[in-house]
Formats: sequence, structure tokens, C-alpha cells
Amino acid sequence: MARTLAFNQHEAIEKALDVFWQKGYHGTSMRDLTDAMQINSSSLYNTLGDKHQLFIHCVKHYTLKRRLLLEQRANSFKSPKKALESFIQDVADVVIKDVQGCFAIKTAFEVSPEDKGIKALLKEDNDYTHQFLSRLIREAVRKDELDQDCDAALVADHIICTYTGWYELYILHQDPVKIKKLATYLVRQLLR
Repeated sequence: MARTLAFNQHEAIEKALDVFWQKGYHGTSMRDLTDAMQINSSSLYNTLGDKHQLFIHCVKHYTLKRRLLLEQRANSFKSPKKALESFIQDVADVVIKDVQGCFAIKTAFEVSPEDKGIKALLKEDNDYTHQFLSRLIREAVRKDELDQDCDAALVADHIICTYTGWYELYILHQDPVKIKKLATYLVRQLLR
């Protein structure tokens, strides 16, 4: 008689994500994962696969969740310029709140140089964020909230590169005021 799987995969992936986020891919053992997920190793292998397959599930889960939050947040604004300002301020808040840094950024440096599959997932996520920001910038230009000569793709790249650097700065200095000032400066420079 087959055993019933007695765990929620979504919750298990959330718990595994937390472990990978804290310890990194290479620093996480299967024991760490099964302990956190409160399942036995055979249940893990039979449903989610090995450590690498589970990590892929976690990266996909993280990026999808972030995309949904971005869209939901942007849709709460009538003004695309206000949505952009909010996005930048929200990123600053996340940088300050998330002492472990961004899971995607950490993964990009730890795993993606050697793992083409993970690199492709992270590139897809970065491309999504770029398209999301470019779309908001083009809408702001169309509504005369930004200058007509604004290069949406260039500004989107600049925003992404800038906030990526905030993570390192915050890890090194632990100065929330500095991050907030940088966010305000970015908004002032790009979205005047």
C-alpha cells in the first residue's frame, strides 16, 4: 500500500528556502533541509528531488513570489512615476530589513557562475525586473511624468545596478540612514 504524502509542498519549499538563504547552497546539508522541513529524506527525494532539484524549486518560488508582489504593488498606484518611487523606496526597506541580503543576488554569486540552469533562472528574473521597470518608465514618459527623451531601458539598468550595490553597502556598514539617503537621491536624480 502506498503511503500518503503528509506534508504541504509549498510550506516545505518555504522552509527549505529559508535554510538555503541563511546557509547558502554549498553550506546547506540534506540533514539541514529535512530537519527544517520536518520530513524524512525519502519523502523529500520522492516529491521534490535531491538537494539541487529542491534548490531549483526554491529559486523558482522566490522569483515568482517577488514578481507577484511587484505587480501587486505597482497596480496600487495610478501614477507610474509614483510606482517607480515606491519601488525604489521599497527596495531600500528590504535591504535594511533583510540582514541576509537578497536571495537572488546571493545565489548569483555563489551558484550561478558554475550552474547554467540556476544562472538562466536568475537571468529570467532579472529580465523580468528590467521589463517591469522599463514598462513603468515608458508609461511615466507617456503620461508626461518623465522627460520625453528618457531612455527606459538605460534607466531600468541603472536602477537595478544601483540597488544591487546597496546590499553590499548595507552588509559592510549596517547603516540604514545611508541606504535611505541613497534611495532618496536615486529618486531625485532619475525621476525629476
